Amino acid sequence: MAQPPVVLVVGASRGIGAACVDEFLRLGAVVHGTWRSPGANAERLQSRLGARARRCDLGAPADARAVIEAVVALDGRLDALVVAAGDYLPGTLEDHGSASIEAQLAAQVVGPARAFEAARTHLRAARGAVVFFGVAGLEGLRGRRRSAAYCAAKSALLVLVRSWSLEEATHGVRVNMVSPGVVPHPDADPETLDPAVLARVPLLGATTPGDLANAVRWLCSTEARHVTGVDLPVAGGFAL
Repeated sequence: MAQPPVVLVVGASRGIGAACVDEFLRLGAVVHGTWRSPGANAERLQSRLGARARRCDLGAPADARAVIEAVVALDGRLDALVVAAGDYLPGTLEDHGSASIEAQLAAQVVGPARAFEAARTHLRAARGAVVFFGVAGLEGLRGRRRSAAYCAAKSALLVLVRSWSLEEATHGVRVNMVSPGVVPHPDADPETLDPAVLARVPLLGATTPGDLANAVRWLCSTEARHVTGVDLPVAGGFAL
């Protein structure tokens, strides 16, 4: 009888990350999750996952290594890594300036890279899968009026995703990205809840965290065994 997969979701306490935890638990996977900030969301995650819920700040290089080591020490392997950390930043470049660009590169590129580097050896051993999150419209390299710093960092992450997918293919590790559009949830940025923004989604109805979790689950499954280097928009046509 095959062992259930061991999955780590970084940024698992709320929103899309929490939905990914739900989906993998539903499938019977062994799920580990991380939280960064204490509070009700972190407490809820700890009540669900017990010893498999841990604090992790990808801004601290040692945190990523410690979490991966704890996962493997407890369950002996790591089959899938989902990196859902990193908050959305609305606003113009004039509003935020270069300091925000630097902060976004740290949060959306350097932090996820630390998580992958810490997990790489174990993912190779399992011939596993990695999923990162982008944002709808990356393929077109569009200019952005309201989220340029955030989207520029996600574009850089996409280049890394495709580069990792090439480097890791010989080891059997698949590396992909899922790109949301407008995803209202209790912890979303208020701009995401704006009816005018929601009205711009061609396929009527907002994307849900569950929609994204379904895509992540598929990319981590054997059904997607030959899919790597993909940026999969789950956005209802937003940003086309």
